[in-house]
Amino acid sequence: MKKRFEKSMSQCPVVAILRGLTTPEVPSVCDALWAAGITILEIPLNSPDPITTIAAAVKHCGERQMVGAGTVLTPENVRQVAEAGGKFIISPNTDVDVIRETKKCGLLSIPGFFTASEAFTAQKAGADYLKLFPAVLGPGYVKDLKAVVTLPILAVGGVNAANTPDFMKVCCGVGIGSAIYKAGRSAAEVESCAKEIVAKLK
Repeated sequence: MKKRFEKSMSQCPVVAILRGLTTPEVPSVCDALWAAGITILEIPLNSPDPITTIAAAVKHCGERQMVGAGTVLTPENVRQVAEAGGKFIISPNTDVDVIRETKKCGLLSIPGFFTASEAFTAQKAGADYLKLFPAVLGPGYVKDLKAVVTLPILAVGGVNAANTPDFMKVCCGVGIGSAIYKAGRSAAEVESCAKEIVAKLK
């Protein structure tokens, strides 16, 4: 799982955060992101009927794109995502029970953190990656954290086409939500926004 995620990140280090995605939108939005070169798709659990949508996305995308869940807050959530075929678990916070359940289910663990203390707690619990959330203090803060934090860091929250290149100087990847997808946006618009982000990385 980790090797597949690493390979996807090396090809395009963007996690598309599809908050609000509905099941009927899955084919068109996933195809739009594929056309733009984005292969890691996060469906947050505070979306409409998220487990059904995750299962639909897993079935539609097959091996070409990795599908996982975001805003995962409980071990029960982790088990539901695993049963739906999701491959990774992303949280806004550092919850040891969620991290341990994620690893128990054989999924990739990407908990949210904001401080060095949270980063060390997540690492000790078995996290694979860390998600700096919100990334409001900018790339300089990430650079300082990396003096002591050894796990790879994704920046999430306030990341867009303009600041992605700066974050990528210190992060292994970025998670981008409304700058790519938001509820009601057409698949064509999603593809256009995604291509703009991806172009900034080249």
